[in-house]
Amino acid sequence: MSFCPQANPIAGYALTLFLLVCTLPAQAQERPALSGNWILNAELSENTDKKVERVLRNMGQKVNRCWLKCEEDRFRGGPKEQELYDRLSYDKILSIELNEPAYRFTYEDNYQRAIYTDGRSQSVSLNRIETVEDFSFAHWEGNQLLVEGRPRDGGFANETYSLIEGGMRLKAELYIRPAAFSEPIELVRIYDRIVNPDAP
Repeated sequence: MSFCPQANPIAGYALTLFLLVCTLPAQAQERPALSGNWILNAELSENTDKKVERVLRNMGQKVNRCWLKCEEDRFRGGPKEQELYDRLSYDKILSIELNEPAYRFTYEDNYQRAIYTDGRSQSVSLNRIETVEDFSFAHWEGNQLLVEGRPRDGGFANETYSLIEGGMRLKAELYIRPAAFSEPIELVRIYDRIVNPDAP
């Protein structure tokens, strides 16, 4: 018969709790610093118009070809309920600020969007269906911020944000599915960090 000393369960629980509490602040500090001002790098980013045109053609929509030079942002615009899609895929300026329990993303024309990280969900009663607003929530997986946007049109947008090149660039991988589309728009956008926005 072998002898094994019996472990103290209370001491084991205390040690587990201690390790958990001590590691939480360290994990929070290791999160990438997405906060800051960003400007689109058009050369490194995929072209939104080309991506939208491809999806429209796949859906059987007739799209006029551009024989010389296409108008920039030619698929931008539409119902107010779809504005969030345009902000994600067309705006060239993005400001990110962390205000617990949410990130605030500010796009062009001071269009602001709250992205909640506290696990809340959105519930809408039938008598308030006409006042539904865009809603977004997020969580961290490793070094990536995963965002799920719920625009007012009933579609969705899955977004993945990560820092690249030592934090000087922000990579946004977008999977956008408006309610009226039968397939998603997949788009990668790269932003350069604006180090000193007040510089001339």
